[in-house]
Amino acid sequence: MARTVFRVASGNFLEMYDFMVFGYFSAAIGRAYFPASSEFASLMFSLTTFAVGFLVRPLGAIFLGAYIDHIGRRKGLLVTLALMSVGTLTIALVPGYQTIGLFAPILVVLGRLCQGFSAGVELGGVSVYLSEMATPGHKGFYVSWQSGSQQVAVAFAGLLGYALSAWMPPDALAAWGWRIPLIVGCLIIPFVFMIRRSLQETTEFAARRHHPRPAEIYRSLLTHWRIILRGVAMVLMTTVSFYTITAYTPTYGRSILHLANSDALLVTLCVGLANLLWLPVMGALSDRTGRRPLLLLFSGLAVLTAYPAMSWLVHAPSFSRLLAVELWLSFLYASYNGAMVVHLTEIVPAQVRTAGFSVAYSLATTIGGSTPVLATYLIHATGNRAMPGAWLSIAAAIGFVASLIRGKPDPASGATLT
Repeated sequence: MARTVFRVASGNFLEMYDFMVFGYFSAAIGRAYFPASSEFASLMFSLTTFAVGFLVRPLGAIFLGAYIDHIGRRKGLLVTLALMSVGTLTIALVPGYQTIGLFAPILVVLGRLCQGFSAGVELGGVSVYLSEMATPGHKGFYVSWQSGSQQVAVAFAGLLGYALSAWMPPDALAAWGWRIPLIVGCLIIPFVFMIRRSLQETTEFAARRHHPRPAEIYRSLLTHWRIILRGVAMVLMTTVSFYTITAYTPTYGRSILHLANSDALLVTLCVGLANLLWLPVMGALSDRTGRRPLLLLFSGLAVLTAYPAMSWLVHAPSFSRLLAVELWLSFLYASYNGAMVVHLTEIVPAQVRTAGFSVAYSLATTIGGSTPVLATYLIHATGNRAMPGAWLSIAAAIGFVASLIRGKPDPASGATLT
């Protein structure tokens, strides 16, 4: 079982690693591909490109999700890995604006679109696979490793970024050193593809007599739009908090708080490790206490504490304060997400489980994934450096309300309908 979890989650690791590297080095990527009249404009172009990858996630969720629900979990995970690899290679190898002009930003945006299209269903495919192969009574623990693999990616990317910042002069890192983590991602691709090929189809999927065709799945998605909308609201808390404490932290620490780049990357590394600790613990706890108590408790705590914590940080920015605030937000994120992901697999009808999960998650991620660019804009427009905390509190309030809604069981599909 442990080997199966590792093989399934490996692609999820690669997907998140690529996204994190882009977020960590967004300022350098902006200077390389989007030269502008000011540092703020260049950074905004780069962060907007980061957000573009999330805009096409719903399309990937719909089309690739329907494909996986029809053809099988194993084949679908191989397809998403192949598409993800194309995007990774494009961003890693495209020359800068000074070399090929406008082709540089165009190719980078196309690479991000390809990554986003595949990522739209990668997380859903992994979550559904883990939920269907989990042993009875331990579904929350198994599904938590989908998010756990992402935290390994966060920690690995943070560690690599910290090492590069300590080893390379700042000018060299900004000029070409930021490509090193992307090339490392390219080198990981063949290994991930090799181990994922050995996956078997889940017993639950193989046992079904009817595998709906894409047209049937699309109709079913429309029928169950209330479940998907509720899922979007629940996932929003996860995506906003996750991208606040991971991809945005290096940019926030360096550009907004004016801390050392290595300090911000070290904090990100600690956040990834903390997430990795709490996610399986809270996933297992949700198997014992139920999902809703954890969802309500930790989304409520986020509503009450996110903005005050950020205000305390910006009053006297320091490495220790940034670490303390990020670790607290990490605890809230992981405790909520440990119960939320498995809950989402349980409320979506079985015949459209991958597509329905992926559509809900990707729509929320389209909003939450824009957190770096939205937070940067809000700070610039208001002059209040604690605005990321306000944005997180709003997302948490939406998740709290969605978690209050109780559904009724659907005996035909095993889902909980709202």
